[in-house]
Amino acid sequence: MKVIVGLGNPGSQYLLTRHNLGFMAIDALTGNAPDSQFRSEHKALTLKARLGSESCLLVKPQTFMNLSGASIGALMNYYNVDMDDLLVIHDEVDIPFGALKFQRDRGHGGHNGIRSTHEVLASKDYARLKMGVGRPSGRMEVANFLLSNFSKPELEDIPEFLDRACDGIETWLNSGVKVAANEHNRPPEKS
Repeated sequence: MKVIVGLGNPGSQYLLTRHNLGFMAIDALTGNAPDSQFRSEHKALTLKARLGSESCLLVKPQTFMNLSGASIGALMNYYNVDMDDLLVIHDEVDIPFGALKFQRDRGHGGHNGIRSTHEVLASKDYARLKMGVGRPSGRMEVANFLLSNFSKPELEDIPEFLDRACDGIETWLNSGVKVAANEHNRPPEKS
């Protein structure tokens, strides 16, 4: 079984914030299934799904971003999942809005959800999908930027962004992180 985790913060006030892009990707993978279809376990909402030929556990940790690792570690142990079968999806300020970046075995880069995951798993050797949100303009603090809602133009681009992320996740499921990176690590095409 593959475990696909989208990082975010629980609660309606965070629904359309940049920090919830991981949750949004999980929702896109499920066809926006309501949370009532998810099961609550190990401080997460989980949904077992079949994506292509793969059996997957889709996960939205409910621990808040900075403690995401607690939920991920508990689920990995409970389901006895190998690190090769884990993909963590999260927002990334160091790449432009709309860009995707698959990678494995990298540092946390200051992302507290990834820092927590590294600490609990005692490893950084797992696949990640970074979804670019860009940096704030002016003097806005990064933390405030991540917890603010997407702009109207960004919201208009989100469906296509999530579609590309889902295509990349399908590539990861079928061919692994290297192929996914080769095929999907690029900014969106300008129309």
